[in-house]
Amino acid sequence: MGQPNDGDENLSDGGTTAGSAASPPAPTTPASAAPATPPAPSGPPASAAPQRTPLPQRRPAPDVAASPATPPAAATPAVSSASSPSASPATGRPAASAFAPPAPIASPSSAPASTSSAASPVASPAPAPPAPAAVPAAPAAVPAARAQGPAAQDAPEDDDTPYQPAVRAYEQRRIGTISAPVAGLPTGAPTEAIPSVAAAGAGSGGGTAAADPLAGLAGDGAPSRWPRVLIGAGLGLVILAGLYAGAQWLVADDVAKGTTVAGVDVGGLPADEAVATLESDLGPRAVEPVAVQAGDATGSLDPAQAGLTLDAQATVDSLTGFTLDPARLLEHVLGGDEVAPVVDVDRSALSAAVGSAAESLAKEPVDGTVRFTGGEPVATDPADGTAVVVDAAQDAVVTGWLVTSGPIELPTEPVPPAIDQADTDAALAEAEQVVSGPVTVDVGGQNPELPARVLARSTSFVAQDGDLVTTFDGDRLTSAVVDRTDDLLTEPDDAHFEFSGGEPVIVGGETGTTLDPAQVADSVGAAAVSTERTAAVELVEQDPEDTRESLAELGVDEVVSEFSTPLTSEPIRTKNLVRGAELVDGTLVKPGETFSLVETLSPIEVSNGYFAAGVVNNGIHSDAVGGGLSQMATTTYNAGFFAGFDDVEHRQHSYWFSRYPAGREATIYVGSIDMKFTNDTPYGALMQAYVSGGRLYVKIWSTEYYDVETSDSGKQNVVPASTIDRSGDPGCEPYPGGEDGFDITVYRKVYLEGELVKDESDYWRYKPDDAVSCSASRAEERDDAAGDGDDRPDDTEKKDEDD
Repeated sequence: MGQPNDGDENLSDGGTTAGSAASPPAPTTPASAAPATPPAPSGPPASAAPQRTPLPQRRPAPDVAASPATPPAAATPAVSSASSPSASPATGRPAASAFAPPAPIASPSSAPASTSSAASPVASPAPAPPAPAAVPAAPAAVPAARAQGPAAQDAPEDDDTPYQPAVRAYEQRRIGTISAPVAGLPTGAPTEAIPSVAAAGAGSGGGTAAADPLAGLAGDGAPSRWPRVLIGAGLGLVILAGLYAGAQWLVADDVAKGTTVAGVDVGGLPADEAVATLESDLGPRAVEPVAVQAGDATGSLDPAQAGLTLDAQATVDSLTGFTLDPARLLEHVLGGDEVAPVVDVDRSALSAAVGSAAESLAKEPVDGTVRFTGGEPVATDPADGTAVVVDAAQDAVVTGWLVTSGPIELPTEPVPPAIDQADTDAALAEAEQVVSGPVTVDVGGQNPELPARVLARSTSFVAQDGDLVTTFDGDRLTSAVVDRTDDLLTEPDDAHFEFSGGEPVIVGGETGTTLDPAQVADSVGAAAVSTERTAAVELVEQDPEDTRESLAELGVDEVVSEFSTPLTSEPIRTKNLVRGAELVDGTLVKPGETFSLVETLSPIEVSNGYFAAGVVNNGIHSDAVGGGLSQMATTTYNAGFFAGFDDVEHRQHSYWFSRYPAGREATIYVGSIDMKFTNDTPYGALMQAYVSGGRLYVKIWSTEYYDVETSDSGKQNVVPASTIDRSGDPGCEPYPGGEDGFDITVYRKVYLEGELVKDESDYWRYKPDDAVSCSASRAEERDDAAGDGDDRPDDTEKKDEDD
């Protein structure tokens, strides 16, 4: 398809145009038929300056907006009188009103040119009428005025003829419409060519001009001044840029005057002096504790532990050095301002330090509460707490360090309480209902009434899962109900062993009646918070701790161990042993339990059935309650020893008494010495103890479990007893003396199903039992009373000085 045409250059009188392939060119008049060119008007001599050839009159631009499918119009032959401008009678130059722009030179791709009879302009006194239609010239056509060469373009700009203004007017119109297509013509339609100025000049004798090789590239008319303007502007910008860069270079090494860093004046100082000034003035402040504040709470941070370090060099570098930033130069002109120092931050250390401070600065929220004071409900309103926003607080510390005169304010956020005002108000209303009146309890045929003061003491409000929950103390309410009834409850009777005919039998085990505290709390609580002030409570059965069934499962079926020791002739001592046997008899040691003889016999007092018996303490006579109970310890110890039980604690006498096995005996002293063993079998161990036939017996009923073997080393390192003379002591009691002192070791081997499970040894040293002499006569009396010495008091009556 055709190329777009210049609206001011595609009107011509006989030029050529490039036709579209789809639109054949219109017929043209052969060159031979063109009328002869009339002689040019007379003008100045040839030696004079070349005379400008008048350009053809411009024709109106037709509309080229028609569709390309429209067939091309037939070319209209140019009329010579219409294509030749009128010449001025005085100068021979064409009148300004007759000027028309030159047509472009046809492109090589244009259609063949047709020669018009109006190719040479002829002077005419009247302007030619516009052609009815004109076809646009080819877009690549070079303007005819350019083709005429310098001869047609060298007229001075101050020429006062009408020629030059017309050219300028044409150029202005051409510049404004050069890219606009000619409306009304189809694309590629053939056009008439306007004769070139050069040709017209030649025909009129105006001389020949060389073709301009740049014709059509830079526009028609006088040379453009834009390149010179652009070059000049560019040089000016380069000069300005150089001056600007030089000014920045001159101030690059100094800090702008008036500049302060965290209150330290460094304005006008060279970079190195500014660094030194910051280090000397800010350095001490950089190691001081950093005060922080969150709401009303205050605290401090150690800069070193928080990972904060002043970088004086980086601070000065940000204020000096070469840069093209105009703000820097403006600071040097107008003066600097306060700037923050550059801080190196260890984010891990800062996070830890701020997190620790946040915990101490946090304010816990206050939950709403309700309590009873003097029987009346009192509410505490809730209040928000505050928490430090740790991430934002870190940034606040970094930006505020060294530049904030007071504590650095850390950002916080509110922490709502778990119990808000609505929860508190609801609980208060419920509390008021609780004490609005008494609650009547219907239980066991009785109707005790619980007054408001009892309900208030038994009611509390507990925060639970974001709610304020009303709770009732079931134990307190149960006691209040029982206190206001008569014989409402019956205690259960625990099953236990008794000996009948020398064998154990199970007795007791009856259930009792009681109240379930949880049920009481639920029933009374429900009535207390409602208008129905009556609570129904049921009595429930209470099983004994030990039932007949549970005792039967313990395997108390046979005697697995027993031991006995002889009594002395002292009757008070024997009474104490009888009482001790009564307390031990029937004691059940369940599997894994530990038996303590002191706990079983206590309290060893007259009120518990014991008697005071005379004792001799290192030859000094005195009285003691419970004398003789160490024989109970020896007898019980040996029963547990042969049952294979674990020996937890026992202590031999300081002096050996021949009625006890050497090294395998025990004593007790309340507060310091006890006899204990643990039942380490899967069966229960029932203790049976009694005094019969001048002997004290202890038996253990259970199921056979261990096999026990025992032996001893015999007496070793014997130390003979001697006599101590206390004749001058008025309280002296003569003592005939006892056994010699010696060392002995007792061995025990315990087997379980033939496998040795315990291999033990127990070493002990006895002191010699020295005699005491008071006087010859009293010594004889003491010998008569002592008899054969079998009734000498043991360690329970005779306290050792080394115990």
